[in-house]
Amino acid sequence: MPNTSTRPKRGRRNRRVPREDPARNELVSRSLESAQQCLFNQDYGTAFVHYLLVLNLAPVLKDFASESFRFTLFKWADELDSLGRIQDLFDCYEQALELFPTDEVIINSMGEHLFRMGFRDEAAGHFHKALKLKPDYPEAKENFYRVANWLVERWHFLMLNDRRRNHKYQQAIQKAVEGGCNTVLDIGTGTGILGMCAKKAGASEVSACELSKTMYELACEVVTANGMNGRIKILHMKSLEMEVPKDIPKRVSLVVTETVDAGLFGEGIIESLIHAWNHLLLPPQSTQDPSRPPSQTGRVIPAGATVFGMAVQCLEIRRHHRLCVSEVGGLATAAAGELHSPVSCSSEDDSTEPYTTERLSRLPGGYTPLTEPFNALDIDFNNVQELEGLCSREVSRVRLPVTGEGLLDALAVWFQLHLDQESSLSTGPKEDTCWEQAIYPVQTPHNFPLRPGDELIVEISCRDAYLRLCSVAVARDGREFCLDDCLDPDKPRNNPGPSGNPNPSLNAEAELCSALACLGTEQSSGPRDYTMLECAEMALLNNQPYHDSFRRALAKLITNLKDARSVQGPIQGQGLEVMPLTDPPSGPMDPGPDPFYVLDVSEGFSVLSLMAASQGQVKAYSSVEKTQHQAVLRRLARANGVPEEALEFWLNQVEDEQAVLQRPSREKLWSAIILDCVETCGLVRQKLMEKATLARCLLEDGGQIFPERIVVYGMLVESDTLLLESAVQGQEPTLGFNIAPFINQFTVPVHVFLDLSTLQCRHLSDSVELFILDLMNTNANYTNRDVKVQASASGRVTAVPFWYQIHLNEEISVSTFNQDSHWKQAAVVLHQPLAVREGDWVRLAVTLQKSSISISASIEEEAGETGTVDSVRESAQ
Repeated sequence: MPNTSTRPKRGRRNRRVPREDPARNELVSRSLESAQQCLFNQDYGTAFVHYLLVLNLAPVLKDFASESFRFTLFKWADELDSLGRIQDLFDCYEQALELFPTDEVIINSMGEHLFRMGFRDEAAGHFHKALKLKPDYPEAKENFYRVANWLVERWHFLMLNDRRRNHKYQQAIQKAVEGGCNTVLDIGTGTGILGMCAKKAGASEVSACELSKTMYELACEVVTANGMNGRIKILHMKSLEMEVPKDIPKRVSLVVTETVDAGLFGEGIIESLIHAWNHLLLPPQSTQDPSRPPSQTGRVIPAGATVFGMAVQCLEIRRHHRLCVSEVGGLATAAAGELHSPVSCSSEDDSTEPYTTERLSRLPGGYTPLTEPFNALDIDFNNVQELEGLCSREVSRVRLPVTGEGLLDALAVWFQLHLDQESSLSTGPKEDTCWEQAIYPVQTPHNFPLRPGDELIVEISCRDAYLRLCSVAVARDGREFCLDDCLDPDKPRNNPGPSGNPNPSLNAEAELCSALACLGTEQSSGPRDYTMLECAEMALLNNQPYHDSFRRALAKLITNLKDARSVQGPIQGQGLEVMPLTDPPSGPMDPGPDPFYVLDVSEGFSVLSLMAASQGQVKAYSSVEKTQHQAVLRRLARANGVPEEALEFWLNQVEDEQAVLQRPSREKLWSAIILDCVETCGLVRQKLMEKATLARCLLEDGGQIFPERIVVYGMLVESDTLLLESAVQGQEPTLGFNIAPFINQFTVPVHVFLDLSTLQCRHLSDSVELFILDLMNTNANYTNRDVKVQASASGRVTAVPFWYQIHLNEEISVSTFNQDSHWKQAAVVLHQPLAVREGDWVRLAVTLQKSSISISASIEEEAGETGTVDSVRESAQ
């Protein structure tokens, strides 16, 4: 026991309270006053310096000044960003984080700047750190979800859940290792699964490389969790930068990789394998010396591939890549010139991609094969001479007998990946696989009706290590008609006008001959107009019901305003005094009544402002930014009789693009403001309600925001597909390796870009109204709503898909869920499926916070109790 007789130890004396320093206090006081004055004068840089001085000298003021300091930091950072002073911007954030190292708002804001500048890995780290500090911080959560989609694309989950694919790779690797290939390099390791397969098979040395910092760190965690730390060497670098013996001790006998995309070569596998054969792999097995053991020779898994293609008709592909309508919203479109998407088989234009990707089996409306599948290319990954000669191969031509009648819309391409001589994987459209198919759309304004007996001539090349397929000609009755003139923007031709007919004409031969005659006879005309639209912009322009609805709603508003003016005289609006940054230039206007001012702030290319201007007595302002797009609108205006002065481009006049919502002039207010409310992916746009609040203040009496309200609808569904695309489902699909907990950190609760009409799912309820966003009436909005929905069938609720009914006014609305829509749908995926019986009532608790919708689902118990099953979130802040 303690010795109670001993003298107790003398306690430590209290530290002397420091004396007040009057000069220091005076400096702090004056600097704080200066900071506040500079902030009032919007001199954010000087204010920031003063705040740094104050808080470094007097940390006790941190709580008092934190909000003002944050505001100053964010404003000054925005200024530095606009001036291109990127290093200064990040220096400011570093200084701020020295003062507030655990401030989740500052950490999240720095992550936003990093993300905008392309530093996605670093941005993800900041968003993740902000969430650890405050797990319910909505801005950080939404940002993390968005960056997670960039860093770990959804196909990672599908691929890891594809047990058949994983097992075939495992078998091929095991066979090679057991055959003597005991030194292995895994190129583009991802989660590390192929490298772990090699180690499990008995390879003596396994190395792996990964370029993505996020995936590299994830692979390190996975390898450690599976007891292979130190047994697999993982490098954060491109394989093209690897050297022997600097990075790996000696050349390896086996390279395993799956750096292939839907178009086979798009992830750089050709360049990677050429470098590997020249610098990292042992020489291949030679026919002159077949006795050399496998441990002294090199090989690659996969061993090679065969590429297949097929011509198809598909309206869904067509409407995303070329203009399909001759009239939209009352405007003739012929004068627009040639419009098409940034997907082109031409290798001359760096702004285009050679192909896009689609899952043909899930395209709305389906597709029609026009030819039998054909062999486009064979490639041997174990033949370095063949790999090196691929880009210099002569362009090959194949003649494809047309077997089906239809319009030529695209070439669909897939491949068979030969892992070794016995095992292969197919990415074909009829296969249940994690891969999509590559789509090479036909980029012409013409429809080409093909019929059995025709031959389609296709050129195949790999000039820049990308596989390119071009439909170049049609052969009929002994004559060959060239189509590639339509694909070369440097060759002149007239624009005979698009056709929106989704099916071939009954007189297909006459239509084909007419179209081809144009190609052959109009070479002497002037240079054609060629403008690129994004795929979503093209689909929007082709959405006739959407534009017709807007035309009727605009006409009704203008008529009502004209009637009101005729009774009351000119109306001055009542709103907040929001002064413009600049006045619009004074241009010639027809004498007469004051015009109605209409502002369209749609994202990207939009003809809504031109539709408004065509109403007469309207001065319309477009937010179209690109010069080429403005030129298209001017051409359309001239061709449709819209006076030049009736259409202006708003971003050419405002000094701050972030402040597009302002008055048309000091004395005027807007008659209508058109807001872009829903992203193509299926989410509500960020800060929509904040924009609507400001827009209401800028309207004249009787003016309107389009749309006036948005109704969100949803339903209960059971979909294993959504589960497989959202998270790795345990260890069984990943061959017993513990990968799921690590990759599932990047699971996002909301799936976007869904086609609900073709999604593999069972509907477990009717559609139900989930929420209403009222853009015209602030008092009508709410933040929480409980919705009861009755199960119409028994099953497991795995997700709640949702879409929008966009009400332009009381009578006119458009849906984001119909066959003509340019929008996709989205779905909240439940963390755990909810078992329901037919007739059960499910309660959906819907919350709206800063344009972010969260949903929790629970069963309504008979005794009145509820059991909450899940809480997930969809956001569009």
